Amino acid sequence: MTHRDRVAEALEAGWRFGALYATEGGVVRTLLVSPAGETRLETAPVESGALPSIVDLVPAAGWDEREAHDLYGVGFDDHEPLRPLVDHDLDLARWTVPIRGRDAYQVAVGPIHAGVIESGHFRFHVVGDKILHVDARLFYKHRGLEKAAEGSKLEAGIAFARRACGACSVANSAAYALACESALGLRVVPDLARARTILLELERVWSHLNDIAAACSGTGLAAGNNRFAELTERVRRLNATLTGHRFLFGTVQVGGSDAAFDDTAVRAARAELAHLREAAASGWRELTFNSSFQDRLPDIGIVAADDVHRLGTVGPAARAAGVAEDVRTHAYDDFEAVTPTRAVGAVPARVEQRALELWQSLEILERLLDRPVVPAAADRGGVEGEIGVGRLESPRGATSCIVERVGDRVARMHLRTGSYANWPSVVHAATDDLFPDFPLINKSFELCYACVDR
Repeated sequence: MTHRDRVAEALEAGWRFGALYATEGGVVRTLLVSPAGETRLETAPVESGALPSIVDLVPAAGWDEREAHDLYGVGFDDHEPLRPLVDHDLDLARWTVPIRGRDAYQVAVGPIHAGVIESGHFRFHVVGDKILHVDARLFYKHRGLEKAAEGSKLEAGIAFARRACGACSVANSAAYALACESALGLRVVPDLARARTILLELERVWSHLNDIAAACSGTGLAAGNNRFAELTERVRRLNATLTGHRFLFGTVQVGGSDAAFDDTAVRAARAELAHLREAAASGWRELTFNSSFQDRLPDIGIVAADDVHRLGTVGPAARAAGVAEDVRTHAYDDFEAVTPTRAVGAVPARVEQRALELWQSLEILERLLDRPVVPAAADRGGVEGEIGVGRLESPRGATSCIVERVGDRVARMHLRTGSYANWPSVVHAATDDLFPDFPLINKSFELCYACVDR
């Protein structure tokens, strides 16, 4: 049975695509995820420089195959045209979709933007103000972190995952740590799981507050943007008080945690989070009944449930379309994914989804911050292997990290974040909407550029 046949069989049995990557040794691996959250890797040797493509089976693999081609020279038969992704070919015809017709023209936005954000080039094909298609080109600051990690000791390799993205430092670090621990046969004990969960939810709280602020900015509601930006800053200051870093850098280690919050720190954190909850609820009520804000949101940027399954959309963007999938369902006790009342996958649903998950995260933190946090270490209890997989729910969706090892060294590290998974969905969401709506559509996803520029 070929690699393509095995993937097709797994998809038919209900498994979902998680990632695809290549190695220097001429191997392609495909990560598959079961409905119960189990993971498995399908491995295929690359013969004659190419493999049969799987993009017709799972369009979500499109970026993964293009990246494997650019970085490792792997061809994918029947993936036509195999446009460059990381390799920035200057020929527009090589990397953009041809759009022809009466009055069709192009508008180029980026890669340099007016705001202090990462570089990204969006080439809009439009007729009048209507968007026919968007070609997104990212990877402008691709740093080769995965390649740089090779040869590092497993415990040191976490630095490369941690620095992939400042906004997702905990999620990326924890996914890497889980992958290493899986390969080493280490088991995450309850105290370690609790410490990491607290850090992950603190990261999620400030991220969701920041995303609501961004949505306000996208509508021109400066008062709402400022209000939620101030709440975002308060959570970052709480992070600094608890851990010494506003973005929680360096708080996750392979095989353990040195996080330590005493009674005083825990009581102070609970009090501040209670105040934040009250302030956020007040701000959200004002947004809910602000007609200028609400009238700007409906019926744009739609990613419906069928699109979610086809494109591999993850995280709040998927749940806003009614696809109630969340890695935390398999990782947390008594956790249930929530979706909006009108889960139609449009901008207002994605904004509301952040609020719903914000309340969830605050409840989780209130429950877990009931006693001091003490340093903890993983214990032996699993089966050692040459490859480990870590998967968790970042603020932007399912993030997977795969670590291949030789002894105590990294042989290959692959990080696929929620932002990486969702960028193609932004392109889809913008199609058939108006050009002036794109900033708001984009902010309703609020994806990381750096997670792609890894």
